[in-house]
Amino acid sequence: MKDKFKKILKRVFVFCLSPSSLRMRAGQAMTEVVLLFPMFMVIVFITVKIFALLVLIQKMEIASYYAARRWQLESHLNAAYVPQDENLRVKIEDAVKGYLGFDTPAVASFLNLSEFKLDIKRTQVWNVVTLTVKTKPAGIKMLCKYPKAIVCAHPYGDECNGGYDYICSGNKELEVIKYVPNRDRPIKFVLPGLQ
Repeated sequence: MKDKFKKILKRVFVFCLSPSSLRMRAGQAMTEVVLLFPMFMVIVFITVKIFALLVLIQKMEIASYYAARRWQLESHLNAAYVPQDENLRVKIEDAVKGYLGFDTPAVASFLNLSEFKLDIKRTQVWNVVTLTVKTKPAGIKMLCKYPKAIVCAHPYGDECNGGYDYICSGNKELEVIKYVPNRDRPIKFVLPGLQ
């Protein structure tokens, strides 16, 4: 009985290691890979396009902080320096535009960038720095198959409408506003306790 069992095990072992059986296994695995790979790529593509929105928002926050801080430190209250401040605004705009990726076609395409505007308003106490970026459609037609009214029905709200606009129709405006005080002090600075 043991000899028969050993012969059967030997035949199974030889069959499993034969080249023909290895080819058969590779073909079976290939079928599964061919069927699952397109689904995996679709999921990766959609994830990357949604991740692009998160990257764009973070870059806008950093760029608006840079613009507001530089404007605060280098601008003037005196009207005699208006031409200098206009040159400063142009330099800040160029730096922010480059950081966001408008100068690099690959980054602009990944982040769906369309238009850019940097607006600086002066008030008596605060400078209001507004960074606005318009986007193109994300290009995921599979997610835009159904109309916005159906996708963003009752339980969902304005966030759903904004997300649908970003992915499907484009022309979505993303805006970051920073308030920075004027650099020049209205009164003389005195350390407390030194009077």
